[in-house]
Amino acid sequence: MLKKIITSLFLFVSFGNGVQAQKAQNPVIFADVPDMSMIRVGETYYMSSTTMHMVPNVPMMKSKDLVNWQLVSYPIDTLGSIDELNLRNGKSTYGRGSWASSLRFHKGTYYLTTFAQTTNKTYVFTTKNIEKGPWKVHTFAPSYHDHTLFFDDDKVYLIYGGGKLNIIELKSDASGVKEGAVPHVLIENASAPAGPIGLPSEGSQLFKVNGKYYLFNIAWPKGGMRTVVVHRADKLTGPWEGKVAFQDKGVAQGGLIDTPDGKWFSYLFRDYGAVGRIPYLVPVTWENGWPVLGENGKVPASLDLPASTGLIPHLVNSDEFTRKKGEASFPLVWQWNHNPDHKLWSLTERKGFLRLKTARIDTSYLLARNTLTQRTFGPTCSGSVLLDVSKLKEGDFAGLSLLQKLFGQVGVQVKNGKKVITMVSANTGKPVLIEEVPLEQNQVYLKASCDFTELKDTAVFFYSLDGKNWTKIGEPLKMKYTLPHFMGYRFGLFNYATKEIGGYADFDYFRISKDL
Repeated sequence: MLKKIITSLFLFVSFGNGVQAQKAQNPVIFADVPDMSMIRVGETYYMSSTTMHMVPNVPMMKSKDLVNWQLVSYPIDTLGSIDELNLRNGKSTYGRGSWASSLRFHKGTYYLTTFAQTTNKTYVFTTKNIEKGPWKVHTFAPSYHDHTLFFDDDKVYLIYGGGKLNIIELKSDASGVKEGAVPHVLIENASAPAGPIGLPSEGSQLFKVNGKYYLFNIAWPKGGMRTVVVHRADKLTGPWEGKVAFQDKGVAQGGLIDTPDGKWFSYLFRDYGAVGRIPYLVPVTWENGWPVLGENGKVPASLDLPASTGLIPHLVNSDEFTRKKGEASFPLVWQWNHNPDHKLWSLTERKGFLRLKTARIDTSYLLARNTLTQRTFGPTCSGSVLLDVSKLKEGDFAGLSLLQKLFGQVGVQVKNGKKVITMVSANTGKPVLIEEVPLEQNQVYLKASCDFTELKDTAVFFYSLDGKNWTKIGEPLKMKYTLPHFMGYRFGLFNYATKEIGGYADFDYFRISKDL
């Protein structure tokens, strides 16, 4: 009898935990995936996001359940040839590049539009196959800020701007502004429903549901938080009426998505410190023709959706740098910081290793080319590498970083012919050597651990001589999200020269973990 009671109790506890585990939790992605634009094609969801100055650019993701997303493509292989995009002549495009894309599906074609202040252009990418491409691109001036692409019957529009929202008609294939078209004011002051404003309404996303038009924006009232403002109209030309639709935890900016079985959600994101801007889902109901966001106006902790299986391997992943014939050089989880110099990296010169070579002198890590990056993620994560530094030259610095304006580095430098393990912190706004340790061997293990729990935003760096015993080096890095970079912290593999060119560093692997 006792055995049956214990068994029943075990089954009850297990079942109870299992039910909870089967539910999705907010945030649905605890990593930097901002400015989402989302569509559903049949039973598959697709989403675009922002990665600013990273290459390849504009990550495209897919999901079958709105929770578990995987990278499937990038429409942009290179950002352009100007100095800012290539880290040349002391110039960069941190915090610019491209952002706030708009993803649409119309008559069998996928449309991805974005803009870049760096080039002052608007970009329209089209493809029949969002996962495999190819992508066709059209560009035109000017750069339409925070726009949304909208197909209405046989006409195509861009809605753009901040505060005062404008609309302009495009050609039927969205390849440029329609000949003779001029912009018109859609809404004179889209921020008005939120009261006195610090940040005017922007991030427009327009939808048509049951014959009505719904325009989503984010506004930031003075002394308040990031807020969702929704306007609706019976005609695209108006009149428009607006209201505050959601105001909780600063979760805002996004739009609407429905499921095949008729449920509605709003996809939004939240500024969450150093890890970046992280996606949330809130349920949506409809009352009197208005979308009602959240549960009693709040972000629910759990959702009636399948549980997340984790971000590894679909949004971040380890890499042993071994490639089979026909495989891509880099899985989609990797992005370069700005455009790379493709002559200065190799996965074939030493099989099973990523080789980063130097060909110019750099005085600043943030202006050095060919840093290969992946997102950090929360609540905790760590990344580690095994590095061969036998071919570094005098002044070279190679290793593992946490990339943002206030970056941290652990790596190996060559000083006066000797190798030293070095920890550098830019917590003060400028890079400072915190600690260095002599290195008497050619291989070293390096690790960076990040704790984003409840905005702790602290990172610790380690080294090991045998891969088993780890030693802290330097001091904890107090990570901080800064607007000049406008991106969550990223793991970065780097190598740059400060005195001589022609050296190289070999990375045996990069391994990522959700543990510290």
